[in-house]
Amino acid sequence: MARTVLVVGGSGAFGGRLVDGLIATSDFDVIVAGRDLARARTKAAACGARATALRVDSATVTAQMLAETGAFVVVDAAGPFQGADYRLARAAIAAGMHYVDLADARDFVAGFGALDAAARAAGVVALTGASSTPALSHAVLDRLTQGWRRVDAVEIAISPGNRNSPRGLSVIRAILSYAGKPVRVFAGGTWTAWPGWGRPVRREMPGLGRRWLSLCETPDLDLVPARFSPRDAALFRAGLELSVMHVGLYLAGLLVRSGLLRSLIPFASLFRWMAERLKGFGADRGGMLVEVAGIDAAGNPVRSAWSLVAEGGDGPMVPTLPALAAIRALGDGSLSQPGARACVGVLDLDQISREFAPYRIATHLSTSARQ
Repeated sequence: MARTVLVVGGSGAFGGRLVDGLIATSDFDVIVAGRDLARARTKAAACGARATALRVDSATVTAQMLAETGAFVVVDAAGPFQGADYRLARAAIAAGMHYVDLADARDFVAGFGALDAAARAAGVVALTGASSTPALSHAVLDRLTQGWRRVDAVEIAISPGNRNSPRGLSVIRAILSYAGKPVRVFAGGTWTAWPGWGRPVRREMPGLGRRWLSLCETPDLDLVPARFSPRDAALFRAGLELSVMHVGLYLAGLLVRSGLLRSLIPFASLFRWMAERLKGFGADRGGMLVEVAGIDAAGNPVRSAWSLVAEGGDGPMVPTLPALAAIRALGDGSLSQPGARACVGVLDLDQISREFAPYRIATHLSTSARQ
């Protein structure tokens, strides 16, 4: 008998891709859930007989509603997670169901441990951040620093291709939520504040050429210092491929920094309209870079780097693949320790990398001596 996965936000930018991955690479049945039942039905119909649709609103969902679906795991792929509560996660735990989300919001992930006692009592696994950050980034760092004596600095960067970059309102609101606002970051050996989407740099991304990157607020800004204790810095940057979009957002953020605007979130629809007008420009190639400097097991100063390049529009699949790996591990019982926690130190790099196989995704790892 097939087991069922309930995906909330299953017709959205990332949830829809997760549903596609589940249908294509697993034996699970899938319930495509969301507030818009018509959209959910359209997505389910496109997926075939193993998919059904259900209206689920995270703001009003109850444990009984989830339990009646018969699913063994609930996945929250809806977003934005900035400013969100844990109602869906609490309902899943109360229903005795595993829970996984794709949260990239710093505060949401930081507070998720408050659900740990309930998850342990219910005997279920609840994971937050099963996405590019922090799940994939930490799986990479665990591999790169294995056996190291010391970590000095960590830098992580993500740059999607413009043609296939998700343009949903939830994605745009997530970025606008911190643009121009102070972001707490570990840099120069101390905790300090940098402006969100500030400090723009233009640097070479392996396989992508030179791309703009700016400070991005993600859970890694807390989790990397907590898990790896770098002596100097732990930075996370993201970028928009087109200079006009990246620099334009940076300049808009100056209005928040100066106090002329409280937030850019009210302009999300406008930013989305402009992004849609520029959709045909740029590339369909995106990537990710994780770099770490420190002292290896032999006592040598080294710098290691891992890079990912996704071709042909497959980049937006990457944020869903750690969640797919987690669902697969929950299904086969290899992930079973009850509790609620961030998805770091939970999946190893091989587990996530296996999910890359159906897609045009290539990775490269290198280590060199550091002066």
